[in-house]
Amino acid sequence: MAKHGKKYLAASAKVNLGQSYTPEEAVALAKETSITKFDGTVEVHLRMGLDPRQADQQVRDVVVLPHGLGKTVRVLVFAQGEAVAKAQEGGADIIADSDEWIAKIQGGFTGFDVAISTPDMMSKAGRLGRVLGPRGLMPNPKAGTVVPAEDLPRVIQEAKAGRVEFRLDKTANIHVPIGKVSFSAENLYNNLAALMDALKKARPAAAKGSYIRKVTVSTTMGPGIIVDLNQAQSMSGKE
Repeated sequence: MAKHGKKYLAASAKVNLGQSYTPEEAVALAKETSITKFDGTVEVHLRMGLDPRQADQQVRDVVVLPHGLGKTVRVLVFAQGEAVAKAQEGGADIIADSDEWIAKIQGGFTGFDVAISTPDMMSKAGRLGRVLGPRGLMPNPKAGTVVPAEDLPRVIQEAKAGRVEFRLDKTANIHVPIGKVSFSAENLYNNLAALMDALKKARPAAAKGSYIRKVTVSTTMGPGIIVDLNQAQSMSGKE
C-alpha cells in the first residue's frame, strides 16, 4: 500500500470518508484540500453502471465547459484547399496541410492539445493512429473533431474555450478535468453542472439500471471527495 506524505494526510483529514457532500461543498472542499505548490487541476471521476465490453453501452461525447479549463489550448487542424482559410479564421495554432506535417507528426511531434480534421484529410490523419491514438489526440467523428470546413471556426473556438471530451474507459469509469484550483467555487460548480448535463444527454439507449453509480471530485494529488449522487444528477448551472 502506497504511503502518503504529511501534506496529503493533513488534507485527507479534512474529508469525512463516510460522507457524501453536496456539489457546492465538494468543489469548495477540493479547493481547500489541494496540496500542490502549482495550480492543480480539479477532476471529476465517475463510476458508471455500464458494461464497456458492449458496443451499445459506450459513452463518448464532448462538453463545452462555461468557464473553460484555465489553460491555453493549442489546436492543430488537418486541412487542405479552402478549409485552410477556415482553419485560419478559427484561430488554429497549427494547420497540417502537407505530407511534410504528416511526416513530422509521425516522427513524434505532439506540440498541440487538440487535433481536428476535415473528412477529406482523414485518409492522411489516419496514418497517425500509433502516435495520436495513445495520447487521445486522434480526430474522431464521435468526439466532434472530424467536421466539414464550414464548421472549423466554431469547433476550433470551442476547443480553445474549454471543449472537453469524455469517454468510458475499459474499467467502466470516466475521468474529466473541470478547471483549476484557482477557479472560484462557483465557476467549478458551473463546469461540473455542464458536465453532468452532458453525461445525462449521452446516456446510451441500452443502459439499464443505475447509469451513474458514484461521483468523486479531487485535485491533482489530492484526496477524493464523494459527491451526493442524487444532487449531482440533478445539477443545473448558476450562471
